[in-house]
Amino acid sequence: MHFRNTLIFIAAMLLLSFEPKAANVKDYGAKGDGIQDDTRAITDAIAACRDGVVSFPAGRYRISRTIEIDLSQHGPLGISSPGGSGTVVMEAAGPAFRVKGTHTGSALPASVDRQIWLRERMFTVENIAIEGANPAADGIELQLLMQPVVRGCLIRKVRHGILLTRRNRNVLIEGNHIYDCDGVGIYLDSVNIHQMIISHSHISYCKQAGILVRSGEIRNFQITGNDIEYNCAPGLTRSADICIDLTGGGNVREGTISSNTIQAVESAEGANIRFTGDPLQPRKLGLWSITGNHISNQQTGISLQHTQGISITGNTFVRAYVRHLVVDNSRNITFTGNVIDHNPDYFTPDVKASGGIQIKASHDILLHDNIVDGISATLPGARAAVEIAKSRNVSLKNNHISGTGLPGVEITDSPGIILEGNLIDSADKNKAAMRIKGDCRGSEITGNRMSGYRIEKGNARVKGNR
Repeated sequence: MHFRNTLIFIAAMLLLSFEPKAANVKDYGAKGDGIQDDTRAITDAIAACRDGVVSFPAGRYRISRTIEIDLSQHGPLGISSPGGSGTVVMEAAGPAFRVKGTHTGSALPASVDRQIWLRERMFTVENIAIEGANPAADGIELQLLMQPVVRGCLIRKVRHGILLTRRNRNVLIEGNHIYDCDGVGIYLDSVNIHQMIISHSHISYCKQAGILVRSGEIRNFQITGNDIEYNCAPGLTRSADICIDLTGGGNVREGTISSNTIQAVESAEGANIRFTGDPLQPRKLGLWSITGNHISNQQTGISLQHTQGISITGNTFVRAYVRHLVVDNSRNITFTGNVIDHNPDYFTPDVKASGGIQIKASHDILLHDNIVDGISATLPGARAAVEIAKSRNVSLKNNHISGTGLPGVEITDSPGIILEGNLIDSADKNKAAMRIKGDCRGSEITGNRMSGYRIEKGNARVKGNR
């Protein structure tokens, strides 16, 4: 019996020796004392890890070059720190971790090689902090991966927090704190991605942008349930909390920005959400829904230029220093059921915020069932709460435009405009409620209530207004 028990014990030990185990970087010589260079120890732990996790116990791990993780050689594996207690300090230029795969197919199961499922799928980095100690240090770079996950991480004091390059599929970025970056929080740099979700994260105080898409080909992109704030810097022009920039080409369609808080402080040419498409192919940036967000405290709330097919619904806005919404050279845009509020708690005597809506050189635009309150004349050149210029086929229905120090609506050289069922109540009894100028043939102004204020009607058809 004693001999039999001994054999069972030996067999159990042998089995345990083949079980996947986390590779603790301290077992490979890492100190995590913030003094020793732990680069070599971490790379040794990664090389030794098979079918497990590279673990970073509590400590500060200095690295002097990028930790390259080639999943085709070392996977499947992930990176984790118990309780978020480990911090990697990057003292060189480039990402602290560059994780590479070989996936060049799509999300279609038949396009995924067996090698991907065996060694490269679902790389996960979680519960670790990354800090930069070099102006060109970045956080994490992902390329040619299938189903990567970044979860529960704190990335701060770097240039760019999370970079996605080349090509990736089915990306999840969730529950992270990306904070105080000199560049961009999450940067999609000329990347080909289908199926990506950014959710439940804080992305704040990144000087160039919270989330930036530059060129690339992207489909099925969801940004939901995040707090995206103060992604700007004094003196830096054209910052944005969420920015898609296709001026260099690209194709970004089928996306959602939903249930986020998106706000900032005023910065030169800043925007909470900025979409800039290719002027030669504006249809390449579109089919996006912007729904249920709070958007505030920047020069422009939402800026759309050279876009097609954008639905903006059910958002709340407050305190835009220039405009709450700008639509420029775009088509097929709806702005419905939104509240542009003038809450006095947000306006002190030194706050000079005009706000309002501007539509220019665009067509097939719906502005329906919105509240537009308290638009002021503080911006030089501001002419109306809602300005429509050199556009066509724009419909304004059932909006409440009230408390403005400007005319409610001004339409200039824009044929085929419909204004119907709007309530326009200016705070300035000397201002025209509505001003129609230039060539506005085929425009109809019907059934609006304007508290008896006058209409400068140009050549529009005006009837049945009160």
